Amino acid sequence: MKIQISEKLASIPNYAFAEVDNEVAKLKAAGIAPIDFGVGDPKEPTPEIIRNAIKKAVDARKSLGYPSYNGSEEYRQEVAKWSKKRFGINLDLIREISSTIGAKEAVFNFPQAFLNSGDYVISPNPGYPPYEKGTLFAGGRTYFAPLTRENNFLMDLNRIPKDIVKKARIMWVNYPNNPTGAVATEAFLKEAIDFGHDNDIILASDECYSEIYFDEKPHSILEYSKEGAVAFQSLSKRSAMTGYRIGWIAGDENIIAAFKKLKPNIDSGTPTFVQDAAIAALSDEAHVEKMRSDYKKKRDILVKSLSSTGLENCSPAATLYIWQKTPDRSTSVEFAKRLLDKKIAVVVTPGEWISSNFNGLNPGNDYVRFALVPTLDETKEAARRIKENLK
Repeated sequence: MKIQISEKLASIPNYAFAEVDNEVAKLKAAGIAPIDFGVGDPKEPTPEIIRNAIKKAVDARKSLGYPSYNGSEEYRQEVAKWSKKRFGINLDLIREISSTIGAKEAVFNFPQAFLNSGDYVISPNPGYPPYEKGTLFAGGRTYFAPLTRENNFLMDLNRIPKDIVKKARIMWVNYPNNPTGAVATEAFLKEAIDFGHDNDIILASDECYSEIYFDEKPHSILEYSKEGAVAFQSLSKRSAMTGYRIGWIAGDENIIAAFKKLKPNIDSGTPTFVQDAAIAALSDEAHVEKMRSDYKKKRDILVKSLSSTGLENCSPAATLYIWQKTPDRSTSVEFAKRLLDKKIAVVVTPGEWISSNFNGLNPGNDYVRFALVPTLDETKEAARRIKENLK
């Protein structure tokens, strides 16, 4: 029997981070213990307060059955409470919040609620792959707005062609930014809001890294307007809950209503006992402060080591990533391969793997991404190997 996959699936390459996993497997097969900065999956254990909460919740919810598609009232209340405390945002827990199974499923599925065939989505480049893939599977097309050091890794909205703007239905913004570590200015966020309002474009703000910062607290797009805007949040990075798959989307009630109509056709909601664990996570800031402190230590150790070899200082203002400029005349893949040398054995993600070639430019060609997820001791060891062996 001949099995033929769809044209959409055939048109996309392997998921970038699956390629990273392949490289790690090759090193291990050769008997080398790599230090893996490739995929942004924290190795530190989920905090005890969260683990204890989910243990209790499993028994408390033993006969509950299917969860709510949009999240329990208790969870949405905690989201509203946290959003008010953190950003000063007032959210209606019924009309303006929906739980999600992490951020990835929400980001990928979101375009299906708003796109018709041929509609455009404006996305940052580099950017989280589901921005593009979700657009593709919804029948849309992507316009990539380049993020470069010259524009401080902010999207230059004035350079988006007018004919694209007319066809666009959604624009993704992502600050603090993965992978560049950039934080949006208030001026940019206000400009993005005005851009969306003026052109009837939904502003979809991926804010999953808002709690990993090293200086000033990042802002939410919803601080400036809820009209035409939604924010996507996740507990994955804030609370080391990547395996729990829990997050939320909040904002314009009309956008949320459409998302809620879409969601029951795709999944059955986040398990209620996981939502209970998320409530415990959102009610505690001590573990988040410790996590920020640990990421800062790792950032500083690794940046110092990389700079000592003559590389450009690319210390990020936020996120758990270092968007490191490669040496002159070295592509991201070439430099990543140098770091895989058995004397270094450090795994990173080549920037060109998480950027798209668009209009003759791939903004990731000259960068590699370090995800600061190894332990502090592993980071120190990686820094030593890089300082002593990277020539």
